[in-house]
Amino acid sequence: MAEVTKTYARAFADVVLARRLDAAKTVAELHAVLSLLEESAELRHVWENPAIPAEQKRHLLDAIVAQERLSRPVRNFIAVLIDHRRISFLPEIFQQFEREIDERLGFAEAEITTARDLNDSEKRFLESYLQELTGNKVKARYMRDRALLGGVIVKVGSTIYDGSVLGQLHQIREQIAESSI
Repeated sequence: MAEVTKTYARAFADVVLARRLDAAKTVAELHAVLSLLEESAELRHVWENPAIPAEQKRHLLDAIVAQERLSRPVRNFIAVLIDHRRISFLPEIFQQFEREIDERLGFAEAEITTARDLNDSEKRFLESYLQELTGNKVKARYMRDRALLGGVIVKVGSTIYDGSVLGQLHQIREQIAESSI
């Protein structure tokens, strides 16, 4: 399954970049289709059912494309998944596609956890700092965890930067434990 997911995600990323499509818009359109598919058991049943002819499935897809105002490349990509009976892999393909596009466009995904919500200027400052630190444009996702007490924990790829009060308290406890041995 992982190879199927990567193959389709890479191929669609190739199309998006070769045609110089708006990557953010394409991601948003794919997300819209994915949301519809997740919300509608009937739609999933029709698109995943091998007994229903592909032509009928594409007709339904075209109705969705018109209603949601999706681009032709997104429509064609979904049609390929339907025709090759890969539509059930759309959630995994979508995730892999996002990673592929981000990597090719030079984005680093940062997971930022704070004890409180940050205002816009604090977010901009933090993202700018991370951009300097990583050398990549940063695509930040924010979360809140009151247990941190203060400060921030940032995860970029497999690297974790812990500037939280809780993290500092854990470090102090470890140093005390090591010195008493």
